[in-house]
Amino acid sequence: SADHIIQTVANFYNVKVSDLKGQRRLKQLVRPRHVAMFLVRSHTDHSFPEIGRMFGGRDHATVQHACKKIRSLVQRDIDIRSAVQTLQRSLGR
Repeated sequence: SADHIIQTVANFYNVKVSDLKGQRRLKQLVRPRHVAMFLVRSHTDHSFPEIGRMFGGRDHATVQHACKKIRSLVQRDIDIRSAVQTLQRSLGR
């Protein structure tokens, strides 16, 4: 479920679920939040607007941007690729 994915990402990055869903734009929160949005989109049937609502009422375009950004980073950044693969394994995907 989306809540399970968000909890798993929060634990992996050692941040609070409330921070992932909150409005703060600290660098140490943005990447985990984007990864969480990407994984929720990849592993559930939730729409971009639904995912935006889960993450503090964000716009659907924000979720689209996050998914596109992580998809792009997975292609060229070994650290992000490794983190996403580790998270996907821990989610049983």
